[in-house]
Amino acid sequence: MAAQRAGNTENVSISLPTDLLAVLRERTGRRGLSSYIAEAVRHQLEMDGLAEIVAAQEAEHGPLTEAEIEAASRELFGEVQSKGEHAA
Repeated sequence: MAAQRAGNTENVSISLPTDLLAVLRERTGRRGLSSYIAEAVRHQLEMDGLAEIVAAQEAEHGPLTEAEIEAASRELFGEVQSKGEHAA
């Protein structure tokens, strides 16, 4: 059983590829690793939630059109300059 820590955290054991772990440690240092991974998981959960919303919308109303996708992208990210670039 994992040990409970102060601050509403819990120790768990995960396995990561050695090369990925080396890059993470280089980027975050040993102390920043947990918070970096927690933030990455939090972000992925948000993306999963958005994907579920889109799937439910498409199930009810059909696939999103290119125009709807572009409008949503503009609302979220601003005007697109060229493929993959956004206005500052």
